[in-house]
Amino acid sequence: MSLIDIFDISGSGMSAQSVRLNTTASNIANADSVAPTEAETYRARYPVFAAELENAGGHLPLTAEQGEEGGDAVSVLGVVESDKPLQKRYEPDHPYADENGYVSYPNVSVVEEMANMMSASRSFQLNVEVMNTVRTLSERVLSMGQ
Repeated sequence: MSLIDIFDISGSGMSAQSVRLNTTASNIANADSVAPTEAETYRARYPVFAAELENAGGHLPLTAEQGEEGGDAVSVLGVVESDKPLQKRYEPDHPYADENGYVSYPNVSVVEEMANMMSASRSFQLNVEVMNTVRTLSERVLSMGQ
């Protein structure tokens, strides 16, 4: 593994955590939004990640059956909506209340989202630290030849 590979791996990790931070911010921003119908109500979104191996002439998703412990990069396979039920609140005077007086709110837990945000932020910071460490070590190796 070359030093360039380490930068690529850390860069892909930073990119993945950036997607995670953006989806978490979107979830928090929409935590209290309501819509006229249950079908239109915002649902929490979460990114799906996969480790990738660079072999056989291309990127292949890493699977447990391959017996590998790590990949060459992190990819974002997509962003999926949560299938948890929406929160129903009894608010008969609300303009979007159904015939029973309930309003559908998003299935977003702000506490969980804050934990996700802290985790994603820390993961991003760790990838930055890896890049800085590799840069420092590379500079030290180059200075040894002087």
